[in-house]
Amino acid sequence: MDRIVLMRSFVQVGEEGSFSRAARRLGISGSLVSRHVAELEKQLDIRLVNRTARAVTLTAAGRRYHDFADRMLHELDAEEAALRGMRERAEGPLAVICPKWIGNLDLGEAIADFAVDHPKIHVRFEVGGMSDRAFDFLDQGYDVAFHTRDLRDSTMLIRKLADIDFVLCASPDYLGARPPLKEPNQLSEHDCLVHLNDPIWHLRGNGREVHSKVLTAVYSSNSYLTLRKAAVRGRGLALMPIRTVAADLAGGQLERALPDYRGPERSLYAVHSPGAHTLRRVRVFLDYITTWFTRNPMTAG
Repeated sequence: MDRIVLMRSFVQVGEEGSFSRAARRLGISGSLVSRHVAELEKQLDIRLVNRTARAVTLTAAGRRYHDFADRMLHELDAEEAALRGMRERAEGPLAVICPKWIGNLDLGEAIADFAVDHPKIHVRFEVGGMSDRAFDFLDQGYDVAFHTRDLRDSTMLIRKLADIDFVLCASPDYLGARPPLKEPNQLSEHDCLVHLNDPIWHLRGNGREVHSKVLTAVYSSNSYLTLRKAAVRGRGLALMPIRTVAADLAGGQLERALPDYRGPERSLYAVHSPGAHTLRRVRVFLDYITTWFTRNPMTAG
């Protein structure tokens, strides 16, 4: 029988000096309380109570064990209450991980805003080092992981946060010095700036989809921020997340290439453990990030 259950009955008997009164306090029968104490004595191999027709008193060993059990049960109840409170309060540590390329963009801004607006939640935000398996982040101690690929895992909860639009662009100087780019099949004639994780450019437009493997990658990087700098300097064409280059497009430092074609369809997802055990701070965080991206879409508008 569960030792904690036995200890609770024994402590109550010690407090009340009676099996029946202890039973009323515990909401169980007196015979069950008596069996609990007898079982505890059997497990410990020592007599804990003196039983008489009029009263139940503790032996010397019983008094010692009563003090120990009472202290331990109080600590156990206090710790469980603290853990339940932790689950219900929007405070405490929160560990988040995401791919490097998205962490350096809008997601980083969204999480920074969250940290300012929720100072009692202490965020640890790590960029990069993602596993291909959706659930590995839990084993690594993270509460939430962000992905930009479709995930199918019935053991995880997956929330779509935003769509991510891409745009093919280059500087006016680069485009002005090259033959006009009118169709995707002309990309092989151009210098291309390529993200290492996306060597094939997926374009959609004019009722078709084009998948073009970049043959002339004159500059490659695992950072869109670095590719943006090269594009602004006129090094070549780049397929970029729209929000990365929105200000450059608006200011004329970059121009759209193949404006009738859109970039690949990407979405941003948040992954976390099933809801029954979801901490309140995780729920608050996900609701905040969802609202943030509703107000700051990662699309072309």
